Amino acid sequence: MARGFLPVFFLLLSLPLPGLSAEPIKVVVVTMFERGAPQGDVPGELQRWVEKFPLPREHAFPAGPFPLFSNDDGVLAVCTGGGIANATATIMALGQDPRFDLSKAYWLVAGIAGGDPEDTSLGSAVWAEHVVDGDLLYEIDAREIPEDWPWGLMPLGAKAPAKKPEDIYTGWTVDTIHFALNRDLAAWAFEATKTVPLEDSPAMAAFRKAFTAHPAAQQAPSVQRGDTLASSTYWHGALMNRWANSWVKLYAGESANFVTTNMEDTGTLTALGRLGALGLADPERVLVLRTVSNYSMPPAGRDAAWSSTAPYPDQGQPALEAAFRVGSKALEGLLAAWPALPWEVDAGAAQ
Repeated sequence: MARGFLPVFFLLLSLPLPGLSAEPIKVVVVTMFERGAPQGDVPGELQRWVEKFPLPREHAFPAGPFPLFSNDDGVLAVCTGGGIANATATIMALGQDPRFDLSKAYWLVAGIAGGDPEDTSLGSAVWAEHVVDGDLLYEIDAREIPEDWPWGLMPLGAKAPAKKPEDIYTGWTVDTIHFALNRDLAAWAFEATKTVPLEDSPAMAAFRKAFTAHPAAQQAPSVQRGDTLASSTYWHGALMNRWANSWVKLYAGESANFVTTNMEDTGTLTALGRLGALGLADPERVLVLRTVSNYSMPPAGRDAAWSSTAPYPDQGQPALEAAFRVGSKALEGLLAAWPALPWEVDAGAAQ
């Protein structure tokens, strides 16, 4: 009897109190880190939204690392804290906060990431269609990898690295490794933002020049489409980059393309999936935007140990600015359409 009572009890806790009306939220901006305070100092991911969008209303949020911020137009911003565990816990807590009705909200993840120099350049903004987890796997030390293995990372339960999609199901698995986002929504976001001007700088241009074997890495920043790998482990290097490309295709399909690497997004999407099952969020209304602050492997002549801790050009500020510029442009379209899907509004206007 007690076992059946507890889920109902916790669900009741998530509902608005009698006499109180939950505030309808149209768009939740999900950021992952902040350098110091969310206002008044060198900005991370959250501060730009608070100060520049702006989001003047502050809400206490002891379940997360920072307060929440909102405005009168129905926009709410949260900072999850770094890593998959923090993202999961923070979004789960927010989704059950009785002060807000998030059932029809769009969720816009907007933060920096590492970028694959085979596909992208510093300061670029990349909309994802697939998010793949890079932590839920088997691993053996690189010094003990058999000679005929490309790396020591294997699907859960497997006995060797996977070569084809069928190989990922030879053992056991979990259902939070691959998340397919709403393809139409991702395509709309790209089209709506592809001409947004992005910052470039002499420091970024100088850093890009070292990637002589990677033409894409030498380009000026742009808005792109490409998929993201989430891993709380901050991996790095050419061999790991090769693994990431293979891993994303294994789980998301041959058309998927690893372009950015982050540390939180499968946690955010896991929480949103659970909240969706409770009717508290809509996982079909999720956008993931990652902007490139650094490359996921070194240029020729440099080793991975140097590259993994090398300072980001301009402290990553152009990438942080790109997340705000591109994200806010998409957010304006979402607000204009809410609660409808944005292309439904566009189609109605065309008629």
